Amino acid sequence: TDEALEMKKTFILWIFVCVFINFIAAGVIRGSQCGYQSCNPLKEGLINVHLVPHTHDDVGWLKTVDQYYYGANNTIQNAGVQFILDSVIDELKKDPSRRFIYVETAYFWKWWIHQHDVVKSQVRKFVNNGQLEFIGGAWTMNDEATTHYQSIIDQFTWGLRKLNDSFADCGRPKIGWQIDPFGHSREMASIFAQLGFDGLLLGRIDFQDKAHRFATQTPEMIWRGSDNLGDASNIFTGVMYNTYAPPKGFCFDILCEDEPLIDDKNSPLYNIDRKVDDFFAYLQNVSKAYTTDNLIITMGEDFNYQNAHTWFKNMDKLIYYANQRQANGSKFNLIYSTPSCYVKAVHDSKKSFQPKTDDFFPYSSDGNSFWTGYFISRPTLKRFERESNNFLQVCKQLYALTDLGPEDWVDLNALREAMGVMQHHDAITGTEKQHVAEDYARILQHGLDECQIIVNTALSKIITGADSPPNIKLNSCLLTNVSSCPLTETEDSFVVTVYNPLSRPVTKYVRLPVTAEAYDVQDPNGAKLPVQLIPTPEPILKIPGRRSSAKVELIFKADIPPLGFSSYIVTKKSGNEICKEEDTTELTSGVVGLKIDANTGLLTDISMNGKTIKIGQEFLYYEGFVGNNEVPINRSSGAYIFRPIPNKDPVLVANKTQYKVYRGELVMEVQQIFNEWVSQTIRIYSEENYIEFDWVVGPIPNKDVNGKEVITRFTTNLASKSTFYTDSNGRELLKRVRSSRPTWKLNLQEPVAGNYYPITSKILLVDDAQDLELAVLTDRAQGGSSLKDGQIELMVHRNCLHDDAFGVGEALNETAFGEGLVARGSHFLILGPRSSKSGEVSTAAQEREVAQRKLLGAWTLVSPSYNGSKYMTQVVSGLIICSYTGLKRALPQNVQILTLEPWTGFSYLLRLEHVLELNEDP
Repeated sequence: TDEALEMKKTFILWIFVCVFINFIAAGVIRGSQCGYQSCNPLKEGLINVHLVPHTHDDVGWLKTVDQYYYGANNTIQNAGVQFILDSVIDELKKDPSRRFIYVETAYFWKWWIHQHDVVKSQVRKFVNNGQLEFIGGAWTMNDEATTHYQSIIDQFTWGLRKLNDSFADCGRPKIGWQIDPFGHSREMASIFAQLGFDGLLLGRIDFQDKAHRFATQTPEMIWRGSDNLGDASNIFTGVMYNTYAPPKGFCFDILCEDEPLIDDKNSPLYNIDRKVDDFFAYLQNVSKAYTTDNLIITMGEDFNYQNAHTWFKNMDKLIYYANQRQANGSKFNLIYSTPSCYVKAVHDSKKSFQPKTDDFFPYSSDGNSFWTGYFISRPTLKRFERESNNFLQVCKQLYALTDLGPEDWVDLNALREAMGVMQHHDAITGTEKQHVAEDYARILQHGLDECQIIVNTALSKIITGADSPPNIKLNSCLLTNVSSCPLTETEDSFVVTVYNPLSRPVTKYVRLPVTAEAYDVQDPNGAKLPVQLIPTPEPILKIPGRRSSAKVELIFKADIPPLGFSSYIVTKKSGNEICKEEDTTELTSGVVGLKIDANTGLLTDISMNGKTIKIGQEFLYYEGFVGNNEVPINRSSGAYIFRPIPNKDPVLVANKTQYKVYRGELVMEVQQIFNEWVSQTIRIYSEENYIEFDWVVGPIPNKDVNGKEVITRFTTNLASKSTFYTDSNGRELLKRVRSSRPTWKLNLQEPVAGNYYPITSKILLVDDAQDLELAVLTDRAQGGSSLKDGQIELMVHRNCLHDDAFGVGEALNETAFGEGLVARGSHFLILGPRSSKSGEVSTAAQEREVAQRKLLGAWTLVSPSYNGSKYMTQVVSGLIICSYTGLKRALPQNVQILTLEPWTGFSYLLRLEHVLELNEDP
C-alpha cells in the first residue's frame, strides 16, 4: 500500500540512535541539496535505469582489516581501500552528475581522520550536494545469522554517530544495503525500519526463491520485521537482479578484463554500438522481473574503484550513447543514481507490493550448496565475540555511572570499534582466512585490555569513594574456560567483585579455579557463605595449552544488585572440603531434577516447572562431503557450506560414558567422558530453573578424508508436528516447518543442511496436546534443527578438511598449540507448560530471563586482598565499599536497559527495551 511505503522520518524509542545532533560542528554547507532533492532527473514514459557506482569493501576476509585498507599483502588480493576513496573523490570533481555510494564506516573513518582540511571540505561538498552518499552507515555490513541484536544496534550507533558528527543530516543514510550477507533475518528488517530507514536492498536470497520472485515479478515487497510492532516494523525491501555485480561485460575496473567502450569510429576496435546493444539486451531481461519503470544496476564489485577514472570514463560514454538512442525510440534512460534515489522513484510510482512476514534463511546458491555451515564455523571466535559484548556493556555502563572524563574515551572506543568490526559478515561468521581470524582475535583482545582500564578506574572510584582514587588492580579471568586464573590459584586471600549489567538483581554461581582444599567466603556484610569445592573434570585439565596447577573449582552464590556490584573475600583455610564422588543416578534441587542411566551414564529423565519427561542426549558427528566443487553435486562441505555425505546418518560418538556424580548444597553435577575428544558436565543449581550442559569438544580427529561436524542431540516424545521455533538475532521467535518454506515451493536435495537454521540464542519445541514446551538456549551463535519430531540438534564444532570454493580458499581446520582446536560451551535446557495463568511467570518469560543472564552475565573480577581481616575492617569502617547499585530501584522483569553509555560532553545515551513478546507476558 501507499501508506506502507510512506517515507519514515521518526525513530522508535528503544532503538533511538542520536540524542544530540550538532549541526554546526558538522559543517553543513548552506543551501545543501542532499537527500532526495539531489537525485538526477528522471524521464517520464521511459524506463529509468539507475546506475549505482559502488565498491564492496569487506572489513577483513582474505586479508586483515589493515591490509585491506593500506593495500598490503596484495599477493592474496589486490585491494587498497584508501586508494579507492582517494580516486573516487578526484573523479567526482569532474562532473556534478556523477554519483558514488559508500557503506563501510569503519574504513571511511580510518581514511577521513587522516585527510587534510581541503580534502574534508571537498568531501563535505559532495555529501551536501548528493554526489557522495552514505548507505547503510554502520561500522560494517553485518552478518544477519550469527549476530545478536544488541551488537547490531551498537555498531549502527557508532557508525551513524561518526557520520552525524562529520556531516550532520546530509550524512544520515536512508537505505539499508545488505548486499553480501548469506541470508537475511527478519529482526534486521525490523531494526532498519525502527532506525527510520526508507528501504532495504538485498543481494543474496535463495536461488529458488529468487527465480520464483523474478518469474512472478515480486522481487520487491513490504517486509514486516516484527509481529509485535506491526506496521512500525514495515520496510520496503528489494532484491537486486545481479546480487551486487555489474552486468556481464560491463566491469570497467582495473581488476576486470572486460573491454572498454571505444567510440572512435576510425579505430578497428570501435564497439560502442555493440556494447549499447548488449546493455539494452540485458536491461530487457531485467525489466521483465520488476513492475515499475525503474531498474537499479549496480556498477561495482569487491574493492573496485582503486582507479575510479576507468569506471567513470566508461560509464559517461555508456550513459551518453545509450540516451542518444531515445531519439530513435529507445525506451531506456540511463542516469547516475543511488539506492536512495532508486527507492524514491519506486515509491513515487505508487505501485503496491506483496507483504512478507518470514525471513530469508537458510540461503542456498544451488541445490547442493546451503550456506548453513557458517552458523557454527570458528565456534571459539563466536564465543569470544559474545563475551566481548558482555564486557563492552559493563565498560560503557561503568563509564557512565562514574562520569569518567574524556581522557578515557579512547580506551572505550577501542572495544566499541572492535565489536563493530566483529559484526562483519566475514568476521563473526568464521568465513575468513585463518590469519585474518587471528587478527580479529587480536583486535578484540586489544579492545578488552583497553576497557579493562576503564573498569578498573571506575570501580576504584566507587570502591574508595574518591574522585582520584588509587588504582585497584582488578583482573578479568578470561581463561576460566580452561579453568585457569593465576591470581585465584596463587593468592591465599583475594577479593571477588561481581558486576551485574542487568537492570534487576541477579544471582550468579561464581566458579573459580583454586589450588587449596578449603576456603571461606565472606559476603559484603561479612557473613560467611556456603562454599562448594568440586574436582575439575579430567578433560579440562588436558586441554592443549592449559598452564594451570588448579585441579579444583570453588563455587559460591553471589547476589548482585542491578547495575551494580558485590564484593566477596575468599580466604584459604586448613582442612579438606572437596566434594567426594557419589554413587547415585538421581539428582534433584527441589526445583529441577534429572536421572541418568546407571550403566551408560546418559541422561534419561528431567523434571522442572511441574513437568517430567523422558529425554535422551548424545553427541554425534556428520561426515562432510568431499568433492572437486566443479559442479553443484560435487560441492564440498566447508567454511560456508554444510553438506554431510548424502543418505548417511550421523555417527554416534559413544553409546556410554565414563561418569562421576558430585552433589552439594549449591550445585550437583554429572561429569561425563564420551571419548578422548568429547566430554560434558550436566549441572543443576540449587535455585535455578534450568539444566546446564557444559560441553567440551576437540581436538577433532582429522586423520581421514572427511571432516567431522559435531552435534549434540536431544530426543524426547514431544509431538512437535514437523514444527520448531528459532530466534531471530536473539529477539523474536520464528516458526519453522521441516522441509518447507512459507512463500515458495521448495525442491530440497539436501534434507539435513536445508533444514538447518541460525540459532543465535534459542531453539524451541512445542507439544500442545501435552501442554509442553522445551527450549535449549545457546551461549553463542550456532546452527540447529529438528530433523525428527521431538528432537533438537545443535552443531557445536566442525572441521572441514576441504575448501568449498566460495572464495576463502582454505580448509576450515583450526588448530591451537599444535593440535586441533578445542571448543567449550554451554547449553541451557528449560522445560515447562506451554500455557500460563494470569499472574504466573510463563515458561517463555523464564526462557527470556535466562537468555538475558547468559547474554549479559554478571562479570567476575578478582583482586588481591593482601590481608582478608584488614580488608574487612576497612569495609566496616566505610573506607571501602563492597556493594553498590546504579539504580534507585530495579526495573520490572519485562523492561531492560539496552544501552547506557557516554555520548558527547556530559550527555549520555539511554535505551530501554521491552524484552517479552506479546504472547510471553500473561
